Amino acid sequence: MAVAPGQEVEVVIEKPASGGRMIARHDGEVLLVAGAIPGERVAALVTRAEKRVAFADTVRVIEGSSDRRQPSGDPGCGGSLYSHIAYPRQVQLKSEIIRDAYTRIGRIPVEGEIDVVPSTERGYRMRARFHVRDGRPGFYREGTRERCDARQTAQLLDASIDAVEDAVAALQAQGIATIAVELSENMAADQRALHLDIRAARPSADAFDRAIAAAGLVGLTARTTESVFYSAGDPIVSDPLAALTAGRTTDGWLRRHPQSFFQGNRALLPALTTAVLDSVQPGATVDLYAGVGLFAVALAASGHTGITAVEGDPGSGKDLIRNAVPFYDQLRVARSSVELFLARPFTDPVANMVIDPPRTGLSKEAGDAIARSGAARIVYVSCDPPTMARDARRLIDGGYRLVSLRGFDLFPNTPHVETLGVFAR
Repeated sequence: MAVAPGQEVEVVIEKPASGGRMIARHDGEVLLVAGAIPGERVAALVTRAEKRVAFADTVRVIEGSSDRRQPSGDPGCGGSLYSHIAYPRQVQLKSEIIRDAYTRIGRIPVEGEIDVVPSTERGYRMRARFHVRDGRPGFYREGTRERCDARQTAQLLDASIDAVEDAVAALQAQGIATIAVELSENMAADQRALHLDIRAARPSADAFDRAIAAAGLVGLTARTTESVFYSAGDPIVSDPLAALTAGRTTDGWLRRHPQSFFQGNRALLPALTTAVLDSVQPGATVDLYAGVGLFAVALAASGHTGITAVEGDPGSGKDLIRNAVPFYDQLRVARSSVELFLARPFTDPVANMVIDPPRTGLSKEAGDAIARSGAARIVYVSCDPPTMARDARRLIDGGYRLVSLRGFDLFPNTPHVETLGVFAR
C-alpha cells in the first residue's frame, strides 16, 4: 500500500462495507473508513495498512452529509458504529449491504428494493453479555478488551442494567467476584435471569438468593473458574406464543434459560417470527439450529404438523424439549448436531427446511447436505449477509432459486442486520 499508518488523507466515501466501515479510495487504493457516511468528503487518519486494503478513522468532516448526527455516546461501545448516522439512512445502508453481499459474494443479482424492517432504537435488547472489571459490569469497546458503560448505547433498558449492577454488587459484598454476566429477559421486561461466571469461591447457602432479591431477578445460574455450577431461584424467562406470533396463536409459552440462544430484539421479534411462519408451506418441516424452538414451536402452535426441530447445544436443547412438550403430536425434537442429523437420509419428502445458523453460517458439510436434501423450500435466517450470500450461492448451484429477500434491523445503530431469504426448487 502507498498509504502508511499515521498518514492523513482526504477521501470521498463511496458506499458501506460489511462490518461498519465505509469504502473510499485514495490514489486507486481501497480504504475502509470508520465514522463516515457515503457521499461525505472527510479527512481520515490511516491506522493500519495491509497488502490490498488500509484502515482509517475519520478525524475531520470536510463536506458532511445531511444524515450526520451527534452520537449519544462512544460509537465503539456495544458496536454502535452507525450511531452517527440518522436512523432512516442506517436502514437504507443495511439494504445496500445485503444487496452487495449477494451480488459480490454470492454472484446472485437481486432485482428490486430489499426491504429492511426498522426497529425502535432504544431499549430493544433482551440479551447481552457484560464483562466485569473492578466490580463494574459493562461492554467491551469494539476490537478491544476495554470496558465501557453500557448505558450510553441505549440498547438496554435502564432497569436491565440496574439489575446486572445490583446482582454483581450483592455478590461482591459477600466476597464473590464476578467475571462476566449474561442477561436474559422477556419481551415485557418483567422477568430477568442471569448467568454469571465467577471466580472460585464457596458461597454461603443464601448468597445467590440475596443477589436475586437485590436485583429483582426470577433466578440465576453461576459457574466458577473451577467449573462448579450453581442454580438459584427459577432461572427461566418466558414469553407467551401469542406475543411472539403477533396473535397468530393464543396458547402456549416459550421458556428459556439465560445461556440459551434467543433472538434479542423485543420490538421486531413478532415481525421476524411471523415472516418465517408466512414463508413455510404445508408439509413436513425440518428446523435446523432450532435453539429453544422459536420457529418450530410457533409453527406447531399455528397448526403445522410433521415438524422436526434439530439442536445440538445442550442448554438450548433442554429448553427446546420442554417447549415442545405441549405439541408432542406435531413436533419431534432431535438432539444432534446439524451435520450428524443431515448425514442420515430423509425417509419422507421435506416440504420446508428452516435454517438459522450462527454468524459463521453453514459448515461445508451442512451446506452441501442442505443443497442435496431435496427440500422443496428453504427458509434461511441469518445475522451475517456475507456468510449467508456464500451459502446462498451453494443453494443456487444445487438447483434452488431465490424467491424473496428482506431484512430486519434487529441491531439498530450497529452495522449488523438480520436477513430472511426464501429459496425454492
